[in-house]
Amino acid sequence: MSTKENAAVGQLLSLLESRYAMRVLWALKDGHPQTFRLLQDSVGTITPNTLNTRIKEMRAAGLMTHGSDGYTVTSLGADLLKRLGELQAFASKWATSQAKKAAAAK
Repeated sequence: MSTKENAAVGQLLSLLESRYAMRVLWALKDGHPQTFRLLQDSVGTITPNTLNTRIKEMRAAGLMTHGSDGYTVTSLGADLLKRLGELQAFASKWATSQAKKAAAAK
């Protein structure tokens, strides 16, 4: 990877590793607009202040937008979520291996 590509990956990871950032995006993965309150409920224990901050960051990054029906991901955000879709399959496989490991340790 070039220095420029490394910098781009670093910037994206820095944005996504912010607390609740991935959860906010993931809550919008179905493509349906969500109001602030519904998005807050979808994410879980996020405070309104933190959600507002993450929304501002995601909008500034071009990953989210706000329309008359609520918040949605942009085409760029949808592309990111599509690429992260494999994460769900991996997470399931990983959780199973962790459960087996814990059972074997007992």
